[in-house]
Amino acid sequence: MHPVLFSIGGIQIRFYGLMYAISFFIGIEIAKYMAKERNYDPKIIENYAFVALLSGLIGGRLYYVIFNLKYYLANPLEILATWHGGMAIHGGIIGGIIGTFIYAYFKKLNPLTLGDYAAAPLLLGQALGRFGNFMNGEIHGVPVFTPWNIIFSLKPHFYEWYNTYINSDILTQINYKNLVPWGIVFPNTSPAGYEFPGIPLHPAMLYELILNFLGFLFIFFVLRKKKNKAPGYLWWNYIIIYSVIRIFVSFFRAEDLMIGGLRAPHVVSIAMIIFSIIMIQIGKSHNKG
Repeated sequence: MHPVLFSIGGIQIRFYGLMYAISFFIGIEIAKYMAKERNYDPKIIENYAFVALLSGLIGGRLYYVIFNLKYYLANPLEILATWHGGMAIHGGIIGGIIGTFIYAYFKKLNPLTLGDYAAAPLLLGQALGRFGNFMNGEIHGVPVFTPWNIIFSLKPHFYEWYNTYINSDILTQINYKNLVPWGIVFPNTSPAGYEFPGIPLHPAMLYELILNFLGFLFIFFVLRKKKNKAPGYLWWNYIIIYSVIRIFVSFFRAEDLMIGGLRAPHVVSIAMIIFSIIMIQIGKSHNKG
């Protein structure tokens, strides 16, 4: 695992950026294909994609900064240093939604229709992006010998348990066996390897990669073909699908933003699921009317 694909002079081509560049252009083509199916102008999709990308990046960064406000108030120049890390997908989704409504307002379009075209490409892009996280050794999981009751605890007390573990004697430590055989040891130069040197970890980013890709297939090949859908049907289903995925994967992640004593992804995902279900039901009732 190495974050840099190759270097030309002083210019580095990184897997993370490459994955998102690939997903962006593939996503545009998928969205344009879906637009042509509905006799929707593909040029609108191309312009919308750039607006959604920019607003999503801004939202993802602001969300992360807000949840780490104490650090960034003390280090304000770091707010712009995105190359040091610090993007949150829920913030990206919120930013993308805001950008969608702004674009739709000025173009006099239905924002929910635009969201439908973005749903499947976005989930595919998130899957490809997690491969970039894997090569960076970030978005990592907990050690594979972490007990299941600690991993799936609603109270995020992994570090409390881990500190007890590393301060225990060797005889106690050897009683903790690897729960799965696919744990990965990341290089010490990566965030995962730096935090857990020489320890096999749950590849949480790969769990999400697989689930995101399956979600993309479900939206594109199953939900997309449903007839008489209200505008926003695919978008709200995307929100539900990704929220369920994130709730599951967050149990395995070693680091997550927090809201009080709860994982922020759990709180935000549950709220998004409830809201999306309500919006789907509203759409169905309006469609029947």
